[in-house]
Amino acid sequence: MKKFKRKFVVIILIALVLLTTGCTKTLTDKNKNPVKNELTGQNLTENILCKPIDTEVQKIYKKNKVNIDKLPECKNFKINSGKYEGLWTAIFIKPLSFCLIKLGIVLKNNFALSLIIISLIIRLIAFPFTKKTAMQSELIKKAQPELNRIQNKYKNKQDQESMMKQSQEMMAVYKKYGISPMSGCLFSMIQLPLLIAFFEAVQRTPAIFEGKFLGLQLGTTPVVGFSTATIVSYILLMLLIAATTFYSFKLNMTGNTLDENMKMMPLMMSGMIIIMALFMPSALGIYWVTTNLFTVFQNILVKRSKEKNGKA
Repeated sequence: MKKFKRKFVVIILIALVLLTTGCTKTLTDKNKNPVKNELTGQNLTENILCKPIDTEVQKIYKKNKVNIDKLPECKNFKINSGKYEGLWTAIFIKPLSFCLIKLGIVLKNNFALSLIIISLIIRLIAFPFTKKTAMQSELIKKAQPELNRIQNKYKNKQDQESMMKQSQEMMAVYKKYGISPMSGCLFSMIQLPLLIAFFEAVQRTPAIFEGKFLGLQLGTTPVVGFSTATIVSYILLMLLIAATTFYSFKLNMTGNTLDENMKMMPLMMSGMIIIMALFMPSALGIYWVTTNLFTVFQNILVKRSKEKNGKA
């Protein structure tokens, strides 16, 4: 279990590092202070992929000596537009931005809806892999009586030999029922590169971060949005993030909550995500809620499938 905790901490640290040191470069003035769009309160990105649509935003970039005239209009953006910036941008960021833009245009410039649809398409493609994680909660229910007996057997034994025997007996049960103790991490590891890719795509694509959806400015963070006239929309977004994050993590961590110390992990993870979401673009919050709802729906399908097969 200690080994699991160490790996879990490593995953979180990697997430935080990548989110703060990715490809996105914040636009700064001559005093190295972040440049904001005064209308939305959003920190602007320097290395955008296409030209801003809003003329006032264009003026801000030109004032800060960013040559946006060489950039294509977002509607004309292509996967190979601009210079080569490395494999991460070439394989993930530009293709994702291209898809978000093109579908958004088809949807009459509704880039939030485009983000939701593409998020769902990606999760459907990944379904065969994430389904294995969802199945763990059902497998653990079958194994729970045997695991409880083992835990009670060694409840008051803290010597190294007893702890080793307990671990061996529990691993034998895991093997018997096909349970992977690290399966809960699979969900986090799959989410991580997708979260970073969507973050980069949103921050570097003006067509997206200038867009609006149900009172939300897609490029504006909730912590900034709380001071705007549409504060209710940002509050609702945060409530949805909190509720769906907690429930989806709880479902996916079921296979790892046999240890009493791990039962608080869904709550701890939810708290970290909620804090991070306060300082992320609202578009990313919409993505996160969408994937969480997909996860919940996926778990419901798996549970019903197991029940149906059990009755057959």
